[in-house]
Amino acid sequence: MLRIVVAALLAPVLALTVAQQLVSDGPWWLELSRYLPYPLLVAPAVVALLLSLRLGWRWRGAGVATIALFATVAMGLVWNADPDAPAVDVRFMTYNVKALLAIERPGGLAALAAEVEQHHPDIVAMQDSSPLMRGRDPARPGPMFGLPVVHRESQYVIASRWPLRDCATGRADAGGETLLFARCSVERPGGAFELVDVHLESPRRGLVAARKEGIDGIDLWASNHAGRLAQARALAAVLKTNARPLVLGGDLNAPDSSAVIQSLLAVGLRDAFASGGRGYGYTYGHTLRARFSFLRIDHVLVSGDVEVVRAFVGGKDASEHRPVIADLRFPRR
Repeated sequence: MLRIVVAALLAPVLALTVAQQLVSDGPWWLELSRYLPYPLLVAPAVVALLLSLRLGWRWRGAGVATIALFATVAMGLVWNADPDAPAVDVRFMTYNVKALLAIERPGGLAALAAEVEQHHPDIVAMQDSSPLMRGRDPARPGPMFGLPVVHRESQYVIASRWPLRDCATGRADAGGETLLFARCSVERPGGAFELVDVHLESPRRGLVAARKEGIDGIDLWASNHAGRLAQARALAAVLKTNARPLVLGGDLNAPDSSAVIQSLLAVGLRDAFASGGRGYGYTYGHTLRARFSFLRIDHVLVSGDVEVVRAFVGGKDASEHRPVIADLRFPRR
């Protein structure tokens, strides 16, 4: 009977680990599982391991192996080689700064500035950031975070060391609704590249509905996921025709294994943290009830001709989201 119980506890954890990797756009419960705190998902395997202490070594090994598989594959562990001081062309940062919350919080703006400035980015692409432009002349906004060139498009603010040209509001038709994003050409001395700053639909409403309403909230969750996926596919259709090197930064509100991210990777983009990061790279969750980051939903994506030297995430104190920083090299002209 104990063996049956242990097997019954391990099986769903194994099945979920495999399903999350093999099925990018699955049923509602699979998509929902991508957003749940990992201790909840791996708990059955931990219980199984404790129970297996009364069984043979094979059962204990099965428990350890299941937990290890979950901790690496399902939790998105990456471990790229640490480069030996290579030359870097651009340090790029994407950051959902939640500027309105920062303004209302004592010392909030100073904390944002400190977080950005400690990483010394050449460019920072921000989301939920328009309040940072209060009191600034849009035509001559002045420097921000020590970066001389500042441009705003809707909720997006881009601060750059180099001139920004042809900035505009990008538009992608997502199932009858229009996704708006910022798009600029960065006139870097070593060669220009295209910059996209984007914020996809938040999963918050769907997750709250599923948590509070149970089965009655599933339709809202499914609709929420479908809307975000439609936005990603519409954006991918726009970006796949881009001819110049491309760097996309944004709060994409989806983990790597989701169809949302996979649809963007399918047009030739690569995730910077997956290519050059170490660890889990979680950017969100530390202000929720869990009090620790457990989701990687903020991303830097680059076109195939851009080399990722390294990527890492920043601190948790200044915003609900940690920033993602990527050191990049571009093709020589």
